[in-house]
Amino acid sequence: MGTDRVATLRTDLAAALRAAAMHGLNEGVCNHFSVEAGADRYLINPQGLHWSEVTAGDLLLIDGAGRVLEGRHALEPTAFFIHGCIHRMHPHAKAVLHTHMPYATALTLVEGGRLEWCGQNALRFFGRVAWDEHYAGLALDAAEGERIAARLHGCDVLFMASHGVTVVGPTLAWAYDDLYYLERACMHQVLAMQAAAGRPLRRVPDALAARVAAQTAGERQQSDLMFDALKRLLDRDAPGWRVL
Repeated sequence: MGTDRVATLRTDLAAALRAAAMHGLNEGVCNHFSVEAGADRYLINPQGLHWSEVTAGDLLLIDGAGRVLEGRHALEPTAFFIHGCIHRMHPHAKAVLHTHMPYATALTLVEGGRLEWCGQNALRFFGRVAWDEHYAGLALDAAEGERIAARLHGCDVLFMASHGVTVVGPTLAWAYDDLYYLERACMHQVLAMQAAAGRPLRRVPDALAARVAAQTAGERQQSDLMFDALKRLLDRDAPGWRVL
């Protein structure tokens, strides 16, 4: 992959991290985003930086063995084991976004908790969600990374029991758009559950849910437009994030 293309990926990854902080999807200096930058090459955010302060130049270029090839910061261990295994085991996962965002994570804390097909934001994920029902602690070795990656089953979203979520996609723009709308869908569901007073959620039939998911998949230009808008907002409100 050419130098210019990698530079573009650096700015896009920095934009995704900054936008996630703006949208409240981050947690401290934890969690991690990565994007494939060539054969056995990945860009990933470094250890210890808040997402709201990351610049394009802060991002690490690593290989599949977790060696830092470019970068002035350290690599967080769980980031490598989760992301490296997903990139390697799932070729469709060019971008891998792992967060502990509040509402989606809340559903992973409920026994048998599921994203229900009850709202339009949720329906875009119909047929695209996998579930990891086993929590095994921090992902500090390749075995746990491979176990997590195997649970993705070729889907785009993985709810990780007692932990958080991972969203993957063919581009950063599409993955970030899914991450944003996943949290909105989970927020709407949690709020509806709180307001329901024991009444059931209004579940959309599977056939209609599948049709809406297909409709949304056919409008992915919206994802690119949103990502472009977020970069314009960052240029306006947080100058300096593009610095290499």
